Formats: sequence, C-alpha cells, structure tokens
Amino acid sequence: MRIAIYPGSFDPITNGHLDIIQRSSQVFDKLTVAVVKNHSKKPLFTMEERKGLIRKTINGLSNVEVDHFDGLLVDFVSAKGAQVIIKGLRAMSDFEYEFQMALLNRKLQPNVETMFMMTNHQYSYLSSSMVKEIAALGGSITDLVPEIIRQDILDKFRKV
Repeated sequence: MRIAIYPGSFDPITNGHLDIIQRSSQVFDKLTVAVVKNHSKKPLFTMEERKGLIRKTINGLSNVEVDHFDGLLVDFVSAKGAQVIIKGLRAMSDFEYEFQMALLNRKLQPNVETMFMMTNHQYSYLSSSMVKEIAALGGSITDLVPEIIRQDILDKFRKV
C-alpha cells in the first residue's frame, strides 16, 4: 500500500491546500493530512478546530484521513507506515526551503521520500497568512478557502 503524509499548519486550510490534497489522494492509496504543532507560531485556530475544518473540506475523499503530530515529521511518517512526504510548492522561494527540509528528512530517515507538487497556478499567490489578514480586515475570502468552511473562518474573527 502506498501511503503519504501531507504536513502543514493549515491555519486555516485554503483552496491551494485542498488542491494538493485532492491530487495527492489520486496518486496514493492512503493520504494523511497531518496538522503540525509548530512551536514557533501562534495559530489562530486550535489544533482541533484546524482538524475539523480539514475534515469538512475532504468529505468524500475516502482514502484521506486527518491527524496531528508534535515532534519530528519523519518520526510521524514512520509511525504511520508511510513512504512519502507531500510538499506543495507555490513559487521557487518555497522550493529552496522545502528542498533543504527534504534533505534533512532524508538524512534522518533515508527510506522516506519527499514528493513536491506544484499548486494549481490559480492558487500560486495564496497562503493561510494572507487569508487571515484579508478576513481580519473585512475583505472577501471567497474563492480563497473552501466554501464549506468560509463562514467558520469569518466567525472566528468575530470572536477574536
């Protein structure tokens, strides 16, 4: 069985993330969307909220599950029995950082591969940070995030 992990903070999940999830789910028998607890960031959404938003967006993708981890990605990948880490790329600047991380992961776990996927060009400018900034300033996030979670994101800013 071909198993892959798609890690990220997903704070919140965007249409760019969903694009990578949908395409990866067609390549692998099982895909785990893994929400990372990044100690250097203060997320807007809690871990459970982020997982819930992702679950709402992947409804219908039977080979995709949502999980989380705190620690080394390669340890999580091994624990899941996965062979591949999926990394979405928007621009060359993403590649430089992700390439370095892929080499470090290979050093730590030589049997785990990293697969880079270019996002659909219509999402190449999109990031969770930009979505949060636009929503915080009262702008429209239509077409930036999955419609099913748009109101959840807007409601979060009403509470903040």
